[in-house]
Amino acid sequence: MREYLYLGAAIAAEVTGTTALKFSDGFENVLPTLVVVVGYVGSFYLLSLTLQELPIGLVYATWSAVGIVAAALVGVAFFEESIDLAGVVGMALIVGGVLVLNLLSESYSPAH
Repeated sequence: MREYLYLGAAIAAEVTGTTALKFSDGFENVLPTLVVVVGYVGSFYLLSLTLQELPIGLVYATWSAVGIVAAALVGVAFFEESIDLAGVVGMALIVGGVLVLNLLSESYSPAH
């Protein structure tokens, strides 16, 4: 279960870094740029801990899918971006695929 905590923290760090990237103004603003670096380095470190226990396909699929949805929600909440029905359906399909991998696929179970 600890590996999923690492994965959740890795996703949070990556989304934080990506959000800060929006504020960095092409790396002109120092504080957001530092948050980008710390967020991405922290994310990859935590991802490496996750990969000690879980299969790479499962980890990367989960990391990217949750990151996609979280980043889109940050855009809506903080940057006045919008998501249309096609975007919602597309993200739902991505999340659905990751749920299938995590919950149903024997190939991607932690025991393999």
